[in-house]
Amino acid sequence: MRIGLIAPPWIPVPPPAYGGTEEVIDNLARGLAALGHDVRLFTVGESTCPVPRQWLYWSPAEPMGDRFREAAHVLAAYQALADTDIIHDHTELGPLLAGRRGMSHPPAVTTVHGPVIPRNRRALAEAARHAAIVAISHAHARSFGAIPVAAVIHHGIDLDACKPGPGTGGYLLFTGRMSPDKGVHHAVRVARCAGWPLVIAAKIREPAERAYFDQQVRPLLGPGDDMRAEQPLAARVELMRHAAALVNPITWPEPFGLVMAQALAAATPVLAFPNGAAPEIIDHGRTGYLCRDEDEMSAAAAHIGEIDRRQCRAAAEQRFSLDRMAADYERLYRAILEHPGRVTTGRTGTGAP
Repeated sequence: MRIGLIAPPWIPVPPPAYGGTEEVIDNLARGLAALGHDVRLFTVGESTCPVPRQWLYWSPAEPMGDRFREAAHVLAAYQALADTDIIHDHTELGPLLAGRRGMSHPPAVTTVHGPVIPRNRRALAEAARHAAIVAISHAHARSFGAIPVAAVIHHGIDLDACKPGPGTGGYLLFTGRMSPDKGVHHAVRVARCAGWPLVIAAKIREPAERAYFDQQVRPLLGPGDDMRAEQPLAARVELMRHAAALVNPITWPEPFGLVMAQALAAATPVLAFPNGAAPEIIDHGRTGYLCRDEDEMSAAAAHIGEIDRRQCRAAAEQRFSLDRMAADYERLYRAILEHPGRVTTGRTGTGAP
């Protein structure tokens, strides 16, 4: 198949630091190419993903989220990829604009990477008229309500880039955005109560992220805690490999949670609140612990040594590889091409519904 992938215009693919969506797109492009498909990626010129690439903007579009810049990017992408068999769009505006303009283009798939909330529900319902929608977890799919979801496909990660580690560093780890949604303040209190040093490697770029850190996280940090700057993937993986556990006390219904799958690949158990897709990623008592509150999580930290790290790696290999993700999308593309104009609701993927 000739497959056109469209990435958002905000971050190169793969990302130089934080960028979960861009990590997934890079993995998918390489996975589909390994299956023998002709893959082209419309992205920004600074991207280094090893498939043929096209772009409108050489550098990431600024300011991030500017709808005029995104619209120009996606319209150029649909034009550039018009000769492919199928377009897989990872932007927010792409399917909506392409359908509303009425321009001719190949069948389209769109993976929704963000939450379904009141302000985007109407746009998603319209996009579903023009593209097959993919949710990234079963919890995510349930939030779509009456909006048709063509498939549920869990993200896949590069297992070669996430090697298993010994977990002998003597610390717990938090990595992600510096946001109350990610529960960094919970992670600090849990580590303190459980008697573990905490290493934090977090993205702190936006004013809201800095304000949250200054007001709610910094006052909690002690002399044993290690606050690091935002780290590229390889450095984050090294931190995971040597951590006793990843602490992921998310406070919102996160659609997936790539960091948890990466931790499992590094053979590192996960302590998480059971929100969003966490129960689809973590097997309680086998690859980590799902905890109702800080007290439960602090108590669970005393039992992380009972988790067999080999089971964590095995779970990642069986359920969260980029090969599995690419094969899931390949099946969806074929189903769409075999039945043009008909998008049926399905459940593809490895998570329990």
